[in-house]
Parts: sequence; C-alpha cells; structure tokens
Amino acid sequence: MRDDLRLEGVGRRYGLHGPWVLRGIDLTLAPGTLTRVEGANGTGKSTLLRLLAGIDAPTEGRIAGRPRTAYVPERFPAALPFTATGYLTHLGAVHGLSRTAAARAADAWLERLGAAAYARTPMAELSKGSSQKVAVAQALLADPDLLVLDEAWTGLDTAARAELERAVAERTAAGVAVVFVDHDPRRLAGVPDATYAVTGGSLNRRTEQVTSVAPGPHVVVEAQGPPDAEPPAQAAGLSTSVERTAPGTTTRFTVPESHSDVLLRSLLGERPPWHVVSVHRPLPKDSSESSESSESSESSESFGSAESSANAVRPLESESRR
Repeated sequence: MRDDLRLEGVGRRYGLHGPWVLRGIDLTLAPGTLTRVEGANGTGKSTLLRLLAGIDAPTEGRIAGRPRTAYVPERFPAALPFTATGYLTHLGAVHGLSRTAAARAADAWLERLGAAAYARTPMAELSKGSSQKVAVAQALLADPDLLVLDEAWTGLDTAARAELERAVAERTAAGVAVVFVDHDPRRLAGVPDATYAVTGGSLNRRTEQVTSVAPGPHVVVEAQGPPDAEPPAQAAGLSTSVERTAPGTTTRFTVPESHSDVLLRSLLGERPPWHVVSVHRPLPKDSSESSESSESSESSESFGSAESSANAVRPLESESRR
C-alpha cells in the first residue's frame, strides 16, 4: 500500500430515512499499520469494516486513496457451488492471478491453515471451522494492500488462529495496512498501532498508553548488528520493547510469539545481516540481571536455532472432522 486510505466525514445509514449507523467518521490508515476496532454489539463495527473494504458505499462523506483490498466477513457464505480449492482458484483469478498461480497460492494457504485435507471437498460439506479457514485463505492469497478482518479468528482452531496472527505480522511488515475486529481482547494485545472504539455512531481513538509488555506469550530475541548500528526499523516495529545493553553490543527484542518468525527473518534479511544470539521466553520480572544472563541459556524454554526458526514451517493441527 503506497498511499494512506482516508475517510473524511463519512456517514452510513440504511434506507432514505433510516437512523444513522455511523456519522462524521474521520480515519486515516497508513501503509504497514495495524488497527483494532472495538465496540459493543450493534454499534456499527461491521458497517465500518464494510465501508473500509468497499463492500458498502458511504451515505455521506468520501473515501479517498482506496487500495487493493481483501476482506474476511463476519459471516462467510459457505454453501457455494465450489470445492475449497476451486473457490480459491476462482477468486485468485478474479484478483488477477493466473489460474496456475492462483491454484498454487490456494494450496499453500490451505496447507498453512491446516485445511489441506479438505482442498477437494465441496464447500457445502465443510464444517464451520474449515469454512472459516477458506474465508481467511481467500483474503490472503492475492497479497492485498489492505486487509480487513471482521471476527476472522472465530471458528478457527488453535493452530490456525496462531497462523493468522503470523500472517498479519507478515503483512504489516511488508507494508500492508490491516484492520481487525475481534471479540477477544487478548487478540494481538499490545501490537496494534492504534485502537478505535465505535460508540454512538462515532469513532474515537483510545489514547491509553501501554506501560508494560502486553499480555500473552512473548519471545525474547537477542541479536547483534554491525558496530553502532541502530535496531532495524522493521524489527523494532514488530517488537513490544527494544533494549540495547550498550552501543555495539547485544540488542534485546521482546516480541509477541506470533511475530517471532517475521522478526527473525527481518534481522537475518538485513544487509549486512544481524547475528541472532539467542531466542527464549522472557524471564520472570523479579529475576536479577546476573541470573538473567545465566538462565537465558539454561532455564528458559528454547526455540531452537534462530536460523532454523526463521525458516521453519510450524506443524499445524488438522481438524478431526470437516
């Protein structure tokens, strides 16, 4: 995504004299940003996401700078006359991929999401969880510039939820803007660049400052760069905290576990590449500095070699039934 997407004075209502669902919405989405939208049921969150995705048009106001967009709706129409692969291949072709490239991308995303076993299954025969994996795959296979996720994690198994979080990290690191709604407040906690609440038809940015590491599983990556090099911007952007012990020595990146692979690839892809010293779980807050240095290699849970972690494909759970 090269340019900002801008909503200027946007309002939306259904019917000529219907009540306003949203009104006076001003919002700017920059490339590479992650935005969370919150609000009670019925406040207009899904309406806002439909406007962002281009599914609905504003009743008033304007939307400028619309990029190539992919959308996972809250309710996915699963009873379609396709197999899972057939549907994804068809949508990939609609997005401009060749049928060969679309079929390859479809198979790759079904594999990542743990649904490869159902690639040739008719959509109408899939379970809700498997249908949701297809819904997520269709949004990711064409590499959009804006990704809009409306409760996209709902119905996914644990492995697929983690894989979607990794995909979000990959997309934002590549410059894609991502907007999401999720009922779980722990989803990507501490990671969004901005969080907005929809209340009373208006959109308000939350201004609370995060004063500690976000909840949820994290990984600490310790790495060394060239002498006096600043932490790479992409790696720093993925991290909830970046600590430099001293100029020219180890830099400690604390990152949500779902983002760890992306951060490792970022560090190893620098020119010259950064040397990854260790990858481990954060130590308890009350650990002393002396114990930290000794325990990080002995007591912390190991994630294997950094180079292997950066290139590994995590095994995904298969659903026991369609």
